[in-house]
Amino acid sequence: MRDSASMSDMTPNDASAVGTPPHSFPQRALKALTMLAIAAAWPCAAMADVTTVRVARQYGIGYLQMMVMEHERLLEKHARAQGVDDLKAVWSTYADGTVANDGIISGNLDFAAGGLGSFIVLWDRTRGLLDVKGVAALNSMPMLLNTRNLNVRSIRDLTEQDRIAVAGVKVSSQAVTLQLAAAQAFGDAQWNKLDPLTVNMAHPTAAQALMSGRGEVTAHFASPPYQYDELAVPGMRTILNSYDVWGGPQTFIAVWTTTRFREQNPRVYAAFLAALAEATDIVNRQRATAAAIYLKLSGDRSKSADELTQMLANPQLRFTLAPENVLKFAAFKAKIGAIRVRPESWKELFFPDVHALPGT
Repeated sequence: MRDSASMSDMTPNDASAVGTPPHSFPQRALKALTMLAIAAAWPCAAMADVTTVRVARQYGIGYLQMMVMEHERLLEKHARAQGVDDLKAVWSTYADGTVANDGIISGNLDFAAGGLGSFIVLWDRTRGLLDVKGVAALNSMPMLLNTRNLNVRSIRDLTEQDRIAVAGVKVSSQAVTLQLAAAQAFGDAQWNKLDPLTVNMAHPTAAQALMSGRGEVTAHFASPPYQYDELAVPGMRTILNSYDVWGGPQTFIAVWTTTRFREQNPRVYAAFLAALAEATDIVNRQRATAAAIYLKLSGDRSKSADELTQMLANPQLRFTLAPENVLKFAAFKAKIGAIRVRPESWKELFFPDVHALPGT
């Protein structure tokens, strides 16, 4: 593919470019967030910001805004607007959120994007130390538990012969959702009943294993776009939707950093948040552009740009910086003893720059 996805030579050519979607991010809100980020970190503004920013993401369209940021060099653009002219962004992709969290703790990464499971555990474990908090949500997307086992109609039908692939056993968003679903189906005391059936596997690998019909994997608690690829296979079906488990849309991917990085690099932090807001606006308004960028950076050849553009039009795929249902997620983690502190508000989990958003 030639570099046709660049904003400099692409124009919106789909219906999403007309009007403002209800969960899009208008420019006035972008400016307000940027100014708030600068004001919140002003006491440290005299310090020199870093000139290299290291950002980690994982696989799938849940990281679409990050891909847009990289491809369009939005972080560098907004850094220049903040007076940081020579900022270099280094992007990494990991299969497991644990690796990215290790990078944040060790200081080898500055921003990490991933699921609520990894984020909330790190928030809990770094309180009073690194004080990791969320920069913003990226999106809300349903996670689907798909199976090729014809005898399984619900999670109640899963047996010891089944193996459920998840990216992050016991800690990922999918793993925690499966635990809550087990509590709802079998009783609170059996929240971990299905844990022995789970196997750790990156989403691309898990999707291939499930669709091949070979091997031990009979189910995959997936993410977009892999879950939709799986459902295109005859005989495949969904037995659990995360939106049903949590009672509505829930943040799928968030991005976080340490309090120290935010305080010591106020201009770079403000630039990152502004770049993220602009990328979100691009995804919501110019789906064809965003789809082309995803296909180019991911190397995904399983679908066309038109097919991915249609997928992005799915109303259940919400690209928004507002955290949704994260408090309920954290409360369940505290209930089962996976974190020590139960937050009283979603705002405890995120930096003040996004507190004005309609989060839950």
